[in-house]
Amino acid sequence: MLYFLLPLVGMTEFSLSMRRGVYSLDAYGSVLSDPRFWETFGYSVAMAVATIVFGVLLVVPTAYWVRLKLPWIRPYIEFVTLLPLVIPAIVIVFGYIRLYNTSSWLPLTGTPMGTNLLLMFGYATLALPYMYRAVDTGLRTLDVGTLTEAAQSLGAGWGTILFRVILPNVLVAVLSGAFLTFAIVIGEFTMAALLDRPAFGPFMQILGANRAYEPAALAVIAFAITWACMGLIQLVTRLQKHTRAGA
Repeated sequence: MLYFLLPLVGMTEFSLSMRRGVYSLDAYGSVLSDPRFWETFGYSVAMAVATIVFGVLLVVPTAYWVRLKLPWIRPYIEFVTLLPLVIPAIVIVFGYIRLYNTSSWLPLTGTPMGTNLLLMFGYATLALPYMYRAVDTGLRTLDVGTLTEAAQSLGAGWGTILFRVILPNVLVAVLSGAFLTFAIVIGEFTMAALLDRPAFGPFMQILGANRAYEPAALAVIAFAITWACMGLIQLVTRLQKHTRAGA
């Protein structure tokens, strides 16, 4: 605990020392009053939301179908979802730039919208291990076959089964994956920097190269955001347990 807590205490103490001789929130005020902070943070939040939506639409049907109809392919799916943990982000983004530059067959990097789309796919790739594991763990607690047969016997189609039967039952798992995805997107630097996007991660690096106390304050803010996501995961999980116990 000391190994992790002491650096955080030291960083926080330094971020409060901008005014000589007293503790103050001047560094935090300087960061929060910078329009670039809100611009980059808003951009990263929007990208996080888009990545979460895309991830849910990709992972939930895939995990459901694998568990229901294709259990033999599950080891291969798990292997693919673990690849982002062993392939560095810089390798992935250089591959994107090589495949989708302005002289390629699909020049996504030629427009801001295309680059944003490419960055969202990159974020979804980085978050894939966490989102898939969370959803797959949630599906393990369900009798997917029985739920599907019951819904089909009542005349439900596949879309209804997926979004009105399966998704509500794995909502806590989806939210856990969503919060983890949000934390990853907010702090990610490599992809956003190499694709030249105005994200929060590159802003942290630029501020750290030109200021003294403000980077420490920004690091504390980013740390608080990440831990807030972790706290929300725990809160949602506990609320779900209480709801099930009450039922």
